[in-house]
Amino acid sequence: MIPINLAGKVALVTGVGDNQSFAWFIAKALQAAGAKLVFASHPRMVNIVINLLDSDKPDDVEARVLPYGAGELKPELVVACDVSYDTMDDVDEKTKNDRRWNKHGDFTIKGMIDQVGPKYGGIDILIHSVAFAAEIKSKAVDTSRKGYLGALSISAYSLTALTHACAPFMENRAGGASIVGLSYLGGDRVVPHYGGGMSTAKAALQIDAKQLAHNLGAKNIRVNIISAGPYASRAASAIGDIDQMIGYAAQRSPLPRGITPDEVGNAAVFLCSPLASAITGHVLYVDCGYNVMGV
Repeated sequence: MIPINLAGKVALVTGVGDNQSFAWFIAKALQAAGAKLVFASHPRMVNIVINLLDSDKPDDVEARVLPYGAGELKPELVVACDVSYDTMDDVDEKTKNDRRWNKHGDFTIKGMIDQVGPKYGGIDILIHSVAFAAEIKSKAVDTSRKGYLGALSISAYSLTALTHACAPFMENRAGGASIVGLSYLGGDRVVPHYGGGMSTAKAALQIDAKQLAHNLGAKNIRVNIISAGPYASRAASAIGDIDQMIGYAAQRSPLPRGITPDEVGNAAVFLCSPLASAITGHVLYVDCGYNVMGV
């Protein structure tokens, strides 16, 4: 039997906002493998995440159950991080004066890493699960410059910004360090209603991951992407026809069904484990094979 043991590894999971997201299921799989968890959540979502972790409601309790009988999801720390901002110098006055942000102190990428890096002395795993496009329902031809650039900044450049901030704490870790981002087939092909700059952002995310893999390989840091099939998370509801997308893909996939979030979590654990020690700069499709189909 080949075990996956991430005991003693520190995993920084970004983008956790609810208990239905890929980030949540990836976190559960990582902790089931033994990793210590730190959540970096958007300032507006921190209290929501903390409440979900503390809630006694049966559905919330069930959502915290780890796979493989490994106990219950319990991160060591939940930190505020708005990946739109590298430092407080980048924050506009309106946001600085907004209590939903400023109650957390320094909520930028630098503020987050200043809390996490020194506390743990190193980071072995970085999960990038951040994506947002204000105009995602707009066709490309109707997307504004502001909407387009916003989608690129939050959904793509944030991988580079987080990697830059975390790299000093990830280089030359025992067994190597791993960065995993989340993408979608919309970064490779045209998917109706996946607009507003989001498809462009996912394409950028994928090539950025390959660039970063090349940049950081000498420091024994691997960078990979999981391109997951359509899944009805709360965030995906913004697309508008997610159930139709899931059904369409399921009918045409070699494995004729939709994916489960646990499958994405398992793939992330594999990419972060010693079993994937020679895999970097790769886009791993976890989509029941839908990406290979021409029609």
